[in-house]
Amino acid sequence: MRTLDIAATGLQAQQTNVEVISNNIANMSTTGYKRRRAEFQDLIYQNLRRAGSQSSDQGTVLPSGAQLGLGVRTAAIYRISEQGSLTQTENRFDLAVRGNGYFPVTLPSGETAYTRAGSFGLSPEGTIVTADGFPVSGGIVVPAAARDVTINAAGEVLVKLDGQVQPQNVGQIQIAIFPNEGGLEATGDNMFLATPASGQAQPGVPGGVGYGQIQQGFLESSNVNVVQEITNLITAQRAYEMNSKVITAGDEMLSTLTRMR
Repeated sequence: MRTLDIAATGLQAQQTNVEVISNNIANMSTTGYKRRRAEFQDLIYQNLRRAGSQSSDQGTVLPSGAQLGLGVRTAAIYRISEQGSLTQTENRFDLAVRGNGYFPVTLPSGETAYTRAGSFGLSPEGTIVTADGFPVSGGIVVPAAARDVTINAAGEVLVKLDGQVQPQNVGQIQIAIFPNEGGLEATGDNMFLATPASGQAQPGVPGGVGYGQIQQGFLESSNVNVVQEITNLITAQRAYEMNSKVITAGDEMLSTLTRMR
């Protein structure tokens, strides 16, 4: 009886679905988080009677045949790159990207990671760094004597110093875009790495063609819709229960066979 195996794949699929939903809900307050969606595929089919095969000596053929499906599997877990809402923080080193683009960050290993979470600060040397102390690519240093720091929509870091009328440009924040954002590898800590699936990073100036703009004093909120996630959770729970009932029914049918004399 294939029922037990088929229903077991359904249980595994819905378990994965619930895990994805639970991760979305857990990160509903995570800066720059992009919700995920599980996608499923049906498994290979067993042909009991192949469609189009000859059914008589007169050349008649089967119009539809008989195929038995063998269950379901997880095909992918997609990341939905929809823009999250921007929340004003009044912190001059909080930055958000309105539109496409990721902030490049240099990891201690020397690799470049990418993030949408622009909750930055200053290192003891005045370098703009992430919450974990990793420098934003470009090594922009804000002088200790700076009275004010402005980061415009194009990513230029302008500081005001005593005795100077015009702001001084101390660096340029760039952002990077990818041919396929969904191919980025999430490594935790709001960081992503480029992969062969994502394609090479294409750095550019904020506000350019295809690139988003920088918003100083804002952070991008998670794009998780809690109401939708709860609805998806209930649907997945019901589907899990239905698969468990199929297993119960299959077990009862097997018990009937073993009791036959």
